[in-house]
Amino acid sequence: MFRKSMRKFLFTATTLVAIISLVFAGCSDDNGSDNADKPLIVVTTNILGDVVSNMVGDSFEVEVIMPPGSDPHDFQASAQQVSKMMEADLLVVNGANFEEGMLDVIASAESDGVLTFEAISVVSQLEGSDDHGDHGDHGDHEGHDDHDDHDDHDDHEGHDDHDEDKDHHDEEGHDDHDDHDDHEGHDDHDDHDDHEGHDHGGIDPHFFTDPGRMATVVEELNEFLVANFPNADQGFVSTANSYAQDLMDLDAEVEEILSGIPASSRLLVTNHAVFGYFADSYSFEILGEIIPSSSTLASASAQQLSNLAEELRSNNVTAIFADASASDALAQTLAAEVGGIEVITLYTESLGDPGSSGESYIDMVRFNAEAIASGLLQ
Repeated sequence: MFRKSMRKFLFTATTLVAIISLVFAGCSDDNGSDNADKPLIVVTTNILGDVVSNMVGDSFEVEVIMPPGSDPHDFQASAQQVSKMMEADLLVVNGANFEEGMLDVIASAESDGVLTFEAISVVSQLEGSDDHGDHGDHGDHEGHDDHDDHDDHDDHEGHDDHDEDKDHHDEEGHDDHDDHDDHEGHDDHDDHDDHEGHDHGGIDPHFFTDPGRMATVVEELNEFLVANFPNADQGFVSTANSYAQDLMDLDAEVEEILSGIPASSRLLVTNHAVFGYFADSYSFEILGEIIPSSSTLASASAQQLSNLAEELRSNNVTAIFADASASDALAQTLAAEVGGIEVITLYTESLGDPGSSGESYIDMVRFNAEAIASGLLQ
């Protein structure tokens, strides 16, 4: 009798365990299938990763290659990350050689037929910087006639001077994006198939320092997704539109934060050439860069540093703005040599860690604007 009861108990317990296992396995399969049903967007930089995640909501699965604090210029993707890029339904990149350590991987993905969206290609671009001599006048950017209206930001009412780049709510404002107006062109991937089309060696890649241009990226990517992923959950369309408006509101907020800085004080000295778009949009002059290049992998000569030190003295500069994702050793040395200069760290090319002042793109832009205003008004 005891043995019979024991066998019955064991049978019941075993059956119960099997049922529970099947239930959990089913849940796991359901979750997996939910993710499998969503198109996968792989994004190279964490700045664009945050933007893309906020604009697509739950309609896509988003994976970001570079973690917070990475220097995009020298970041090397792992084998697993490379594999993920090759498997992506869409690869979103900054472009203009920003991802210097990943150019071969991006080229390989494109040549293998991975659909690619290059953010820099949908905004009005500025030429990159390779020496100090070109920074004497940021009011005139050759080849960027669309920014003529940016020359005067003294009047911040209504963004009157941002008509060309900041009016993202009028679709006619995308006249400069003719290649993107007809998204049938994206079906054949005409603008993105040939990696040679991404060879922006002379272009400044740091468009993201201007939230107005980032709003353009969101709008253009939104249209790109509609054209190329008609079977995806279209809930992202309204989410993206809302996020684009958040970025335009951020642009207005940055204008307000900077409004107290007189024109004579709108001089920026940075660790490397990262704030060209910021200067263009908010009427600043780049007085100089410690590393006179758009890349942190470049270096400065002793003569260049000596010349920059003299510029700092003659212009009574009070702050040097350094990159959180790169060493500020040269900035500290230069500040100590000149004297009376504070080195202020900004989130320039990478988001900060979770919980930091730069944990999201919007937080990063706001923090930078406040830090710049504080540094130049002291």
